[in-house]
Amino acid sequence: QVQLVESGGGLVQAGGSLRLSCAGSGLTFGSYVMGWFRQAPGKEREFVAAVSGNGGTRYYADSVKGRFTMSRDNAKRTVYLQMSSLKPEDAAVYYCAADQAVVPKITPHNYDFWGQGTQVTVSS
Repeated sequence: QVQLVESGGGLVQAGGSLRLSCAGSGLTFGSYVMGWFRQAPGKEREFVAAVSGNGGTRYYADSVKGRFTMSRDNAKRTVYLQMSSLKPEDAAVYYCAADQAVVPKITPHNYDFWGQGTQVTVSS
């Protein structure tokens, strides 16, 4: 049974930083592309970042480039999203997802497994 468990969300002031983590179990972790998505109230789930299984390829949404960094530690079966210079518009529930693929994709329907999400709130 595949499980993805996010942690690290919380309340932060605009301009601040947070690091999200997502721990995976029940899957051959290094064989999966991992992605971060977010969903704000009343909006569709949107792509944030993704990394290939070996960490060699990373994609970012234009809205977070230069502010967010995604990384993975396959030995710990964990991916991270370091978020800096946070803006109120970054507030959302953040989800990690796994896709048994080689090349990262940016569309949610490509991903096979999802975590339960962690809330990020940014105060202005």
